[in-house]
Amino acid sequence: MSADLLRELAPQVLAAVTRRYGHFDEAEDATQEALLAASTQWPAEGVPDNPRGWLIRVASRRLIDHLRSEQSRLRRETALAAQVPPADWMAPPADIGDTPSDDTLTLLFLCCHPALTAASQIALTLRAVGGLTTAEIAHALLVPEATLAQRISRAKQRIKDAGARFEPPTPDDYDRRLRAVLHVLYLIFNEGHTASSGVALQRTDLAAEAIRLARTLHQARPDDAEAAGLLALLLLTDARRAARTGPSGELVPLAEQDRGRWDRRLIHQGITLLTAALARRRPGPYQIQAAIAAAHDQAARAEDTDWRHILNLYDMLQRLDDTPVVTLNRAVATAMVHGPRAGLALLETLDSDPRMTGNHRLAAVRAHLLDQAGDHQAAAAQYHAAAQQTASVPEREYLLRQARLASR
Repeated sequence: MSADLLRELAPQVLAAVTRRYGHFDEAEDATQEALLAASTQWPAEGVPDNPRGWLIRVASRRLIDHLRSEQSRLRRETALAAQVPPADWMAPPADIGDTPSDDTLTLLFLCCHPALTAASQIALTLRAVGGLTTAEIAHALLVPEATLAQRISRAKQRIKDAGARFEPPTPDDYDRRLRAVLHVLYLIFNEGHTASSGVALQRTDLAAEAIRLARTLHQARPDDAEAAGLLALLLLTDARRAARTGPSGELVPLAEQDRGRWDRRLIHQGITLLTAALARRRPGPYQIQAAIAAAHDQAARAEDTDWRHILNLYDMLQRLDDTPVVTLNRAVATAMVHGPRAGLALLETLDSDPRMTGNHRLAAVRAHLLDQAGDHQAAAAQYHAAAQQTASVPEREYLLRQARLASR
């Protein structure tokens, strides 16, 4: 039995049960119980002919048992009778509203409800839509399992308190919530691409899950340029994964990577998606970031990189999404085109930005540009400062190594 099958079916089952009975929080628990039952029974008994229907039936029974025991028999039976025909209680047909893609999209939007914090949106999305267990998510995000369980529980309660229903988003709601959905998938991928802490630079399971969900979103809304742009960005960035670490897991910066190890298939997919998205003439931040990634991926050597084009793209991105991270990256491109002092001048605008307080990347970029400008002692000090601020072991080791080189 493939774990991938259960992971693929998990959001479809949860969506079907939630749509039929309501009670998202209880339906999510029931779905997890059904998945656990499948993981223990199917290896011994074989995968049923209709695995999705089997899971829906088991989850529905667990949900009904829970609802019955939660309140008095009379009140519960009355509520269920008003909501579900009694004849359908024990085994709802597996093909009710058989639209798993639309259901997954609805579920994704529900998990990104504005009442939730970004951390809760990420955890709930990975659990409900990604099909990961609480233990898997806790391990991936490096938080205690009990803490993660409480976060998910609170998120489900907030959705319930907000009166959110399992129904496709209205056009206005879609427009308002799409940015949050894209941002959550972007954050999940970023944590997988460069882990914020721990001994591994990358968490490939998180990156892969973000790409899978981004594909689902794009397939459900193929005409949405930003959904296509996000998927293109993730593919073009993930294409470099194999070259980002050395034999011992050490960080290899972009300029030093063996580009022969880049995944050309993913690069081709990303560029094809991006080209189609840009043709719609509705540029957005993810499309522009994808164009920047494509400019890097299309350079045969680091010295062939078209930095002037990349700087122009960052100028566009800054107008659309004026964040300190964009300014930070724009400073690097500015330095590559106009010299390190020009990049350092741009970094000074971030020193008073509270959003960059304690962010090791500001010190790391400043160190790199100071080194390029010939101020090696100041560069070494900034590399040391950045190393103290990061919780990622590979990043810390790389920064300390750069500090030693700058001190020579």
